[in-house]
Amino acid sequence: MTLVIVTLIADQVSKQLLLGYLMKAGSVVSVIDGFFRLVVVWNQGVSFGLLGGDKALPPWVLSGVAIAVCIGLFLWLRRTDRPLTGWGIGLVMGGAIGNVIDRARWGAVFDFADFHIGQWHWPAFNVADSAIVIGVGLMLLDSLLAEKKPAP
Repeated sequence: MTLVIVTLIADQVSKQLLLGYLMKAGSVVSVIDGFFRLVVVWNQGVSFGLLGGDKALPPWVLSGVAIAVCIGLFLWLRRTDRPLTGWGIGLVMGGAIGNVIDRARWGAVFDFADFHIGQWHWPAFNVADSAIVIGVGLMLLDSLLAEKKPAP
């Protein structure tokens, strides 16, 4: 549970600080020319803008799904004794809760990290999105590394 709280705090603090900074400095700030910028993007979809656009699901639907997933992950976390799985679950839960808070506060998720090479852009994202991706990666890695039990 500690990782959930740390992830949630890192996400919310980074969003608050960067939103304040970007509102004063302009909605786009180049950090590394031709590669990385800070931007203001209001994402009405899920991580990396998936399911967004003009026909985005209402924030309460996405938040409800995220909360249901977090309940399931919490139950899994209480049963697992595998560290990588536990860390992965903590990161996913912290990220999901961080984005639910954004939807409750603003009606959308604030994304700010914009990586690009020339005209190709990775969808803008935030700390919560990164935590979710890394968390899922840790759970997948742990499932690949798990000892296979012989079939009965």
